[in-house]
Amino acid sequence: MFNIHTLNKIAAIGLNLFDKSQYALVDALDQADAVILRSADMHALDYAALKNLKSVARAGAGVNNIPLPKCTEKGIVVFNTPGANANAVAELVLLSMLAASRPILKGAAWAKTLVGNGDEVPKLVEKGKAQFVGPEIKGKTLGIIGLGAIGAIVAHDATALGMSVIGYDPFLSPEGAARLPASTKIVTDLAELYPVCDFITLHVPQTPDTKNMICSASIAQMKPGVRLLNFARGGLVNSADVIAAADKISCYVTDFGDEALLQAEHCICLPHLGASTPEAEDNCACMAVRQTIDFLEHGNILNSVNFPRCTLAVGNAAQRLTITALNNPDFAAQTARALPGISAIVTQTRAEVSYAIVELSQPIELADIKGIDGLISIRQVYSR
Repeated sequence: MFNIHTLNKIAAIGLNLFDKSQYALVDALDQADAVILRSADMHALDYAALKNLKSVARAGAGVNNIPLPKCTEKGIVVFNTPGANANAVAELVLLSMLAASRPILKGAAWAKTLVGNGDEVPKLVEKGKAQFVGPEIKGKTLGIIGLGAIGAIVAHDATALGMSVIGYDPFLSPEGAARLPASTKIVTDLAELYPVCDFITLHVPQTPDTKNMICSASIAQMKPGVRLLNFARGGLVNSADVIAAADKISCYVTDFGDEALLQAEHCICLPHLGASTPEAEDNCACMAVRQTIDFLEHGNILNSVNFPRCTLAVGNAAQRLTITALNNPDFAAQTARALPGISAIVTQTRAEVSYAIVELSQPIELADIKGIDGLISIRQVYSR
């Protein structure tokens, strides 16, 4: 029996995938084998007390709310659900491009002020509508920084709306490039993208390299009147620099508001609505749960942000184990030497983390496994 703890409300369609004969939803975090969450902050948790915790699944893409180094140190696999909410975010990007171009939100708010004018409302609307004029997006150029699942959908939708699309992604794979519209222009330097784009949308993770990537220096390279959208992570944009560039940036739309941005006339702050659709919540929950099940029952790892991708088809072995070690360049050889009767094995390494799934023809005691440097954990997935 595995114990599952949720730190946020998770869509029932996902939780219902857990077989009740093998899984129990528990209130006590220190009893959990796995955690599923959305935006709850895990940084302040006492990980020394979470002795049973084997995995954390984020029902979403960003994992800034999870302490990855601490989880890695403890051998806790952290999953996310890339692409599960991509369409929801992409649709919000399209809406925001329109809202940034034509001041429809201000127009709607102004129209509400006409309540009480009765039959005069139509005349007042005609008289006041000129203050809400804005350009069309057809024929304009959109720059997409980050061409993953969301960026690819945005590229297709923008192309269908008659926009020219320029993309930048230093990690773009051939498979990723093939998912883009054929008309997409790919650049290898942001200096080629900034000066020619009427709209720029960000779809990259926040890392030390990308934090504050939109700042006074990058804004200086942008086209006058540019409209900027950020539905990725707040730290990608230096808010103070965007506020100071009101003469350069026509509109900044973001899911990550703060006090200063809320007061800036040229900024639109939304309440983190990127994945707030029932479809996205269902997709993320189902994907998080399926990855958790596959890991707990088979040891397989897909879409982890701190462990290597590692899968092994289930055979007829007497015992299946997973092994995790840190900073061990000889991990594969040491693992093979340490385990007698191996019928199948796969080992993978990502950065400092090495992970193995092993099937044995005869069960052994875990305490008898010796000779693996940097060993963090050995888990018996099953024994027959």
